[in-house]
Amino acid sequence: MDLDNFLTEWSELHGGAEISGFVKGWLRISYILIKPLIRLRITPDLVTYAGLILGFLTWQRASHPIAILFLVLSLIADGIDGSLAIASQRTSRWGAELDSVVDRVVEFFWALAFIAIGAPIAVVAVAWLSAFIQEYVRARAAGVGYRTIGVITLSERPVRAIFLAVALLMHVLTFHFTGVIASMWLVVQMISLVMVLRDTYAALRSDN
Repeated sequence: MDLDNFLTEWSELHGGAEISGFVKGWLRISYILIKPLIRLRITPDLVTYAGLILGFLTWQRASHPIAILFLVLSLIADGIDGSLAIASQRTSRWGAELDSVVDRVVEFFWALAFIAIGAPIAVVAVAWLSAFIQEYVRARAAGVGYRTIGVITLSERPVRAIFLAVALLMHVLTFHFTGVIASMWLVVQMISLVMVLRDTYAALRSDN
């Protein structure tokens, strides 16, 4: 599958979403990254499971510098498994469901990593729960046919990973800012949840 067909297929699978800016740039990068995986006949599910393992390792090695590498790789795995499924023509409902579930589990491991390096449990728990609800609302709305609910918030998954990456780096450098970073994530995440709830409410009300 060439790049143009890949982008077209991605758009169709995402409710006709417009491909531009950052999204287009990332899709071009992911298309390049998956080329060798296709040649090696690596399946999308295998990449998804690899992301799960990397998320677990991020938590288990949270106090070690290598945790940052595990975090980055887990995020990349999440970003390319869907692209691999499209380019290799292996898209399926099972794969989509697996990807969604693994994403939530990996983010739970990220939250545990935050706690492991000293972030307040209550702050991390509320931030993680807000992120979980944000994604659940989107998934539930999509499940009943509202494909147009897709507002880009201040705390999408890559941003959550960035918060953790900064906290891990500060921990390695012995700067004790973990609690501050976790609190910043909480504030941004709460704003993001409100954005999604407002967008969902508006979409649902417009249908009445």
